Amino acid sequence: MKIYKLGEEVLRKKAVPVKAEEINDSLRETFNEMFETMLEADGVGLAAPQIGDSRRYFVIISDDEVRRVFVNPQIIATSNDLCDYDEGCLSLPGFNETIKRPSKVTVQALNENGKPFTLEADGLLARIIQHEYDHLEGIVYIDRGDPNVAAEITEKMKKRLERAAKKEAERAKKAAKIAAKIAAKEAKKAK
Repeated sequence: MKIYKLGEEVLRKKAVPVKAEEINDSLRETFNEMFETMLEADGVGLAAPQIGDSRRYFVIISDDEVRRVFVNPQIIATSNDLCDYDEGCLSLPGFNETIKRPSKVTVQALNENGKPFTLEADGLLARIIQHEYDHLEGIVYIDRGDPNVAAEITEKMKKRLERAAKKEAERAKKAAKIAAKIAAKEAKKAK
């Protein structure tokens, strides 16, 4: 699966709820692919907008190694005490920033089978839930940190996207040129 990067529009959209009938085998296969993609990228969470889907779901694996799926999550309570943690994101590869968040969180959601659950979390699990929940709101972790750092990272990511688009255009141009040469040879043979 492609992981969308900062600068791509889907990451800044507020995601829409998943309909009950959409929680099916196809979506469960998407969850499995998300876990694979996330683990390959050495991540601990992946939200739907990060794979280009503007619906409200995410997957996580915290330090307890449990695979968790959250569909239409709602954070219903957070602790007053805050803690700092050095956060990174698969949509902003190579960057980290210390972000202050509530140390505990209570979330309600549906699991991969559409069954409701409530989870009280603290530590890394609480941190990951809040980080992934933010993605559903069109928020990335740098929005919660130093505005100067956010501006610097945003500019660097913009340049990365521009370079990637330029490379892709060059590849497409080269492929078109090769295809044209092959077509010309085939046309010559046919005569």
